[in-house]
Amino acid sequence: MPFERSSGLLLHIASLPSFGGIGDLGPAAYAFADFLAASKQRLWQVLPLGPTGYGNSPYAALSAFAGNPLLISLEFLAERGWLNHERLKDLPGPSGNIDHEAVAAKKQPLIEEAARNFLHNHSPEEWSGFEGYCRENATWLDDWALYSVLRRKYNYASWNEWPSEVKHREPQALEHLRLEHGEELATAQALQFAFNEQWSDLRDYCAARDIRFIGDIAIFVNYDSADVWTHPQLFELDDNLAPLRVAGVPPDYFSATGQRWGNPLYKWDVLQQNGFAWWVDRIRRAQFLYDVIRLDHFRGFEAYWAIPAQDETAVNGTWVKAPGAALFQSLRDQLGELPFIAEDLGLITKEVDALREHFGLPGMKVLQFGFSARGAHIHLPHQFVTNTVAYTGTHDNDTTRGWWEHGANEVERAAAQAYLGVDAHADGLAVVWPLIRATATSVADIALYPLQDILDLGSEARMNVPSRPTGNWSWRCPENALAPTRAQKLAALTEVTDRDKHERPPRD
Repeated sequence: MPFERSSGLLLHIASLPSFGGIGDLGPAAYAFADFLAASKQRLWQVLPLGPTGYGNSPYAALSAFAGNPLLISLEFLAERGWLNHERLKDLPGPSGNIDHEAVAAKKQPLIEEAARNFLHNHSPEEWSGFEGYCRENATWLDDWALYSVLRRKYNYASWNEWPSEVKHREPQALEHLRLEHGEELATAQALQFAFNEQWSDLRDYCAARDIRFIGDIAIFVNYDSADVWTHPQLFELDDNLAPLRVAGVPPDYFSATGQRWGNPLYKWDVLQQNGFAWWVDRIRRAQFLYDVIRLDHFRGFEAYWAIPAQDETAVNGTWVKAPGAALFQSLRDQLGELPFIAEDLGLITKEVDALREHFGLPGMKVLQFGFSARGAHIHLPHQFVTNTVAYTGTHDNDTTRGWWEHGANEVERAAAQAYLGVDAHADGLAVVWPLIRATATSVADIALYPLQDILDLGSEARMNVPSRPTGNWSWRCPENALAPTRAQKLAALTEVTDRDKHERPPRD
């Protein structure tokens, strides 16, 4: 679908400087929305919002449908009477990066306490809203609640290590567990209701300021997830429910052994036979959460790299065709126009391009990639087309300042000097805004900048280092960093590059 010329910022909710040790949907989110409005930005891109498991990666969520309870604002729950304000006094403040273990230990019990308080003390209007929410989301909510309760019951072991009758979802065993853990299940549902209410309120606030959300969907789901436990028939699993083949990417210039992600692969033939119902439900849920949806690893919808599950590397994988065209046509037939952005980075074939172009989906360009060699110049603005989403860098890149100071080699520095007019030996601050300006002035319909670049931050603010198992997903925006002067600087660039909203002549 066509997008208006606009720009926005990339910032995950968890990276907000919120009270409680992790970014959430409370006051800091509204302050950031105000900063977006003052900067004349019309898009806010977030990372997946699901509950995270081992490694804290939002791309390895425990559910493709549920929201992360840790993103719920305790302050707003207290304002609604779900919790006494005094219970919040010992929580960490808004400064510093996320200590995930500390947040889980301190914030999670309070969120659950608030949910239990709601269950036992609510107004008729609140209860009616809760019951309506549970009915409307029953296709995933009940199973998510049971999965999350059982995960704790079995000491956070992966579901394939649970007792056999539970692992295989024997009806009598599940019914017994539902009766045994009734209040815990209701608590898990109330947490999702609270997330839903706070997210909807934030979306309304942003919409009133002409700000739309871009959300991220990972093509594959985590093996240890409510999705695979609930729908094992949709995945390539053996009789013992272990993966037969797993996802990844083949060896390339960056890795001689490729990347073995470990996600179970879909049984695409089974999905197609029932009209891709699970994917329809997933995208319908995403459309409720977001205005625009970025499809991570878009190339996997045309063909995916299938690795034998017993292999420790991706070397012995093979390419397997996927029914991407049939899937997208089914989604369009059932849900209407597709508000998708295709993450088409990496080794992209003409077949992948044809799939994206057939459905009119914009692809991505990342300017940091554009300076390494002639073949990389597709990531530089002189090769862009309008139906493009351009980034200075993504959550997987270093910040622009960090890239220049620690990652850029002499070839890249010389190319940037020629292209951007920056001194090849200048410090990192000298290259950040020239790269932002090159992105903004391009013909790409959408320009997106990580907040770290707008704040001129270095490698200490990097969000993720791919293939590094720990130490990621912890950065938070420094408190009081969103200065009016930065908003004014970005607003001026947005105006002169015609990315602010005003009437303009149509393109020829």
